[in-house]
Amino acid sequence: MSLVSFTLLALSLVGARAASVSANASADVGNSTVDMVSAAWYAGWHSTNFTLSNVTWDKYTHMTYSFAVTTPDVTQISLNGSDPELLPQFVQTAQKNGVKALVSVGGWTGSLYYSTNVGSADNRTAFVKTVTDFATKYNLDGIDFDWEYPNNQGIGCNAISANDTSNFLSFLQELRQDPVGSKLFLTAATPITPWNGPDGTSISDVSGFANALDYIAIMNYDINGAWSTAVAANAPLNDTCAPTANQAGSAVSAIAAWEAAGMPSHQIVLGVPSYGHSFHVQVEDAFYCDDNGDDNGVLASFPPFDKTQQPLGDAWDDTAGVDVCGNPAPQGGNFDFWGLIDGGFLNANGTVADGIFYRYDECSQTPYVYNETSEVMIAFDDATSFAAKGDFIKTSNLRGFAMWEAGGDSNDILLDSIRKAAGFEDADDDDC
Repeated sequence: MSLVSFTLLALSLVGARAASVSANASADVGNSTVDMVSAAWYAGWHSTNFTLSNVTWDKYTHMTYSFAVTTPDVTQISLNGSDPELLPQFVQTAQKNGVKALVSVGGWTGSLYYSTNVGSADNRTAFVKTVTDFATKYNLDGIDFDWEYPNNQGIGCNAISANDTSNFLSFLQELRQDPVGSKLFLTAATPITPWNGPDGTSISDVSGFANALDYIAIMNYDINGAWSTAVAANAPLNDTCAPTANQAGSAVSAIAAWEAAGMPSHQIVLGVPSYGHSFHVQVEDAFYCDDNGDDNGVLASFPPFDKTQQPLGDAWDDTAGVDVCGNPAPQGGNFDFWGLIDGGFLNANGTVADGIFYRYDECSQTPYVYNETSEVMIAFDDATSFAAKGDFIKTSNLRGFAMWEAGGDSNDILLDSIRKAAGFEDADDDDC
């Protein structure tokens, strides 16, 4: 494939720090273009099953190693549990393939001390040095900040402050003034609405973050799950056509919220999931019945489920135990895309398996599968829904996508679908 060089946007928010990536798609910004992002997070704790050689590197522009976690000591971030010995090889492999190598700091279980680490001027200065020393040690191209969440409790025992979001911005601005930080590619994984201000509601102006970050990746997944009142999409593209009680957020509303607050579309990457959530749905609730009382094998919309019988997911799913806060945690119920194939819900090519009921919800643009014998229903994403998300990225002039996680796909079925729809070229597209 011949790769085309695109002119990076000549704005101060990009500046010299945004070294050009060899990309194969571009987004329009006025009369200029920016390189599009085809990204994923690489989970270090899954590296035994999904090795670096399993990554199709030429289909990515950025790959983010996960996770480095915050610690009580502002001078330290830790790779504990994420195969720290593999990180140097990850960076070398990514860069050898022309892919930017980042590390994500935080995550659901790793954001406990973000608030204190940026909570004072002295701590912010110390944390800038911690991050830049870490990036220098591992020869990183960039850092991804995945704080879950500023002034909005995540897992349950995070330090939290009303000034979290403003302190986060001050930290990023100081990082950008640092000789090392000024050259780093900086991203943030965000919720579907802008971060909370002091009053606990979303801030209305994120322009400061737009100046400090290269892009944000909106985590449009885990919108619904075991905590919901009914089975609903993990990653809805849209939900305005859903019943009011089932409108928990979507890609459409997320992009609108961040753009309205001042984040340009060309600095927004859509986070997409390579996994789904499982639910125990009794047969009598699983199917839609017509006026004659016949279900005709059609799965119901938003059926109720039994919260006391959370189905276990695939081999990567979390079993019941104790979380980092010391609280009891149920099994996760997550099925990666490959896990849906292993579990007999899908065929190897990603199509629905024999004996499994399938429904594609036109509102959320996501599918569901149901095993009548086990009474397990799974809300997930397939090639069709990833194509819909890719088309949305293209028509909305977004920067691209970031998938959690690279290892959740199977034979690049999801990756190929969203790349094609979003406008990326693949290696065989140039073949005669």
